Amino acid sequence: MASSSGGSSGSGNGGRRSSGSEEDQEAERKRRRMQSNRESARRSRLRKQKHLDDLTAQITRLMNHKNQIVANMNAAANLCVSLETENSILRAQMTELTHRLQYLNDIVTFVESMTAGGDFGNNGFDEEDYYPWDSPFANEY
Repeated sequence: MASSSGGSSGSGNGGRRSSGSEEDQEAERKRRRMQSNRESARRSRLRKQKHLDDLTAQITRLMNHKNQIVANMNAAANLCVSLETENSILRAQMTELTHRLQYLNDIVTFVESMTAGGDFGNNGFDEEDYYPWDSPFANEY
């Protein structure tokens, strides 16, 4: 015996029960699912925005760090050029002083060899021919 009191499925509603309560429950489940999906999408958007903000902040920090490194490198390069220039000057001065020292040592050796006999005339040295102020470095003392 077929009863039309909602317990049977009719051909007009696609096999669903025609109970208003079940349709209301289905509509409520659909509404809750849609609300849940909206909240999930909102949380996902917030996570993505936070991630984007974090990446932007990281870019700013890294750019600042890079700028500091570049500034340090430029300062080090300038210091290196300055030290190379000073080193070059010191090497030139060392060479000049080495030549002066050698020249003075040659003079000392010559004078010692001339005075070894005790008499300038005995060694062929004439005092009038030796004038130290005529040396190439005389003006620098």
